[in-house]
Amino acid sequence: MGYPTLNTRTAVVTGAASGMGEAIARQLVADGARVALLARRADRLAELAAELGPNALAVPADVTDQDSVDAAGKLVHETFGRVDLLVNAAGVMLPNPIDDGRIDEWSRMIDTNVTGVLRMIRAFGPDLVEAAAAGATADLVDISSIGADVVFPNYAVYGATKAALTQLSAALRSEYGPRDVRVTNIEPGLTDTELGTHIDNPALGPDGQLGAMFDAIGPLAAADVADLVAYAASRPRHVNLRQLVVLPTRQA
Repeated sequence: MGYPTLNTRTAVVTGAASGMGEAIARQLVADGARVALLARRADRLAELAAELGPNALAVPADVTDQDSVDAAGKLVHETFGRVDLLVNAAGVMLPNPIDDGRIDEWSRMIDTNVTGVLRMIRAFGPDLVEAAAAGATADLVDISSIGADVVFPNYAVYGATKAALTQLSAALRSEYGPRDVRVTNIEPGLTDTELGTHIDNPALGPDGQLGAMFDAIGPLAAADVADLVAYAASRPRHVNLRQLVVLPTRQA
């Protein structure tokens, strides 16, 4: 489904090299938006930008590195100007029992899923406020997870980072809403992305628990989430879809 009202928008999408971020970028470009593709994998971004055409800009960046985000912000502003849609889709999911004490994984999830989002908001939040003040539609969209609300054993820290993102989104509505910037928090359930391939515990990964869930439930496609992002961002300026939970039909 297309959303023609997005054809005047300028967007930044993190995590754009794969999964939900890539699908969101594809959807927004198809709807006519100019989209800056942010992710760490420069080669993949270059391929995707070439495929999507002149409305796509490859911006290699690491949301866990402030200098990298600063450089990305400079490139986006020099190329596209003011941004009016920011989609925080970059994330990592590294489940393990808390007893394993995996500080490396905990730090990576917090740095990417929480602090990385804050870095992006710091870089492009002023654009959203300026766009709204000029009468344009402005959106901050955060991709959280059903893990923010539902407890999954071995996913304690991942769930905590997503709960933080959901809470951050709610709190930011109180700051951005009065200035006509919309904030949408999306919590997908089981979705077919690369997230599972990062799991280093075979019992929990694609050949273990996660794979069994995929077989039993049947996941969403990343494009399903992308459609929801585009739908939310295409609503009339005075309508804010604040919290969206999307699950496969068989997921309770």
